Amino acid sequence: MVLLAAQTCFEVSEVEALHELFRKLSSSVVEDGLISKEEFQLGLFRNSKKQSLLADRIFNLFDSKHDGMIEFGEFIRSLSIFHPDAPQEEKIAFTFQLFKTRQTGFIEHEEVKEMVFAFLNESDVILSDDLLEAIIDKTFREADTKGDGKIDPEEWNEFVSRNPSMLKNMTIPYLKDIGTSFPSFVQRADPEDDINNLG
Repeated sequence: MVLLAAQTCFEVSEVEALHELFRKLSSSVVEDGLISKEEFQLGLFRNSKKQSLLADRIFNLFDSKHDGMIEFGEFIRSLSIFHPDAPQEEKIAFTFQLFKTRQTGFIEHEEVKEMVFAFLNESDVILSDDLLEAIIDKTFREADTKGDGKIDPEEWNEFVSRNPSMLKNMTIPYLKDIGTSFPSFVQRADPEDDINNLG
């Protein structure tokens, strides 16, 4: 716990509190001490069957070992990016990885389109195809300052710096002091508690 605190924005007591959350999530389907994609989606949506490109992308980024499971260390290191004190560079790098769905090292036009469609679909926003294409094309042109048909990390950093609202969902204020915000995570919960008691 001390090592994880040293590697992240969390205090030791916050890592301990988050361990309780991890324990609850990792035992919501199978009690194995690991968070599966099904448990991750259950924690996000209270429904493990809901399909979400965004949830899949976030799960894959949390699963830094790419073994299909999230271990406690992966969970804490990844969650730290959403901490209010996390460096903006880490948040920008995470969003770059979120949009970069292929292994090219760049964000391509089709990847922007996939993610924008996913965001809009999950937020139940309905736009005409023409308007949607215009928004995607304009966004891509603004980000692709080199005009080479792809967005590299440097271009992404500049784009997000000009459009800070891109990072508004990259901070979870409650992570600043998880023990005060969610005291039930600090006090040992009854082992019979289920995932529904997280909300």
